[in-house]
Amino acid sequence: MALALSLLAVGSAHAQTESTIVIIGKDGWLFPAWASLDDADAKAIDASTRLIADAKTRLAARGVHLELLVLPDKVRFYEDRLPAGKTVNDSVRKRYETILGSLRKANIDALNAKTLFSDLRASGVDVYYRSDQHWTLAASDATATAIAARIKQAVPKLAGEPGSGMPLGNVKRERRYGDLADLFLPPEQRAAVGRETFTVRYAAESLPLLDSGKAPVHVTGHSMVQAYYGFPQKLSNGIDRPVTLNWKSGNVGPWVVLLEYLESASFRDNPPQALVWQMYEPVYGLGPQAEGQWNSASLMTPQQWQARLQKALAR
Repeated sequence: MALALSLLAVGSAHAQTESTIVIIGKDGWLFPAWASLDDADAKAIDASTRLIADAKTRLAARGVHLELLVLPDKVRFYEDRLPAGKTVNDSVRKRYETILGSLRKANIDALNAKTLFSDLRASGVDVYYRSDQHWTLAASDATATAIAARIKQAVPKLAGEPGSGMPLGNVKRERRYGDLADLFLPPEQRAAVGRETFTVRYAAESLPLLDSGKAPVHVTGHSMVQAYYGFPQKLSNGIDRPVTLNWKSGNVGPWVVLLEYLESASFRDNPPQALVWQMYEPVYGLGPQAEGQWNSASLMTPQQWQARLQKALAR
């Protein structure tokens, strides 16, 4: 009862001062407020797809298979936890399918991670943490397993030695605040939302994840794919080969994160056979020029982005 009253107080405070950063839902569920619930811009989605298609073509010319991974929005699996009066527009509800359709038109075949997550939810497994914007270990593991299978089909002969994949470490549980609560709520609201248990499986210490070096597969993206949530370790284990990784926080945006890798000595000296580029559904339609979304150092016009891409991938 005390927890229920505390959460009611949080909801009341939210009703009085609508946050521009966090949506405080029922039972302490938190959602990023920067993810639009009202509109899915199909033209912006197609514009992003055109840039991705350009990257795919140029990477293929260098012998690199692009494995695009678009992770679905948290809210689509927990819409019933939104606060009273908050609803999801039909176009947003269909946004993931719109993205996949746009990719198909550009001859880009991507994993349907929404179906994967929906199957997990149907079995009673959470795919996102209650007070955090990140996915659970179960969702990360299932996605890594699916991506590993796709890579092995696209690139049957991965370089390297069998047995060089990352052995998985033990599962650990950590009790802490989720990032949406810890970073964006005042102390009273944070305490009312409360801590939750994070399930983490680290890699075995004998084979640390590579930030750079020689590996047939590279992963680039935002904080979803950092080692803490388990994706690169599980992927390495699934393909039985080393995996390299570069990632930045979400406010940097996927466009410059990809360029940072392609412009690096790591790519120049050891280009992978497959590149996993992770993106996130709510911001898929935000191009490299999206002011107010990416930090100022990441901003550039689409033309500038393509010019840097072309230079990085020139033979």
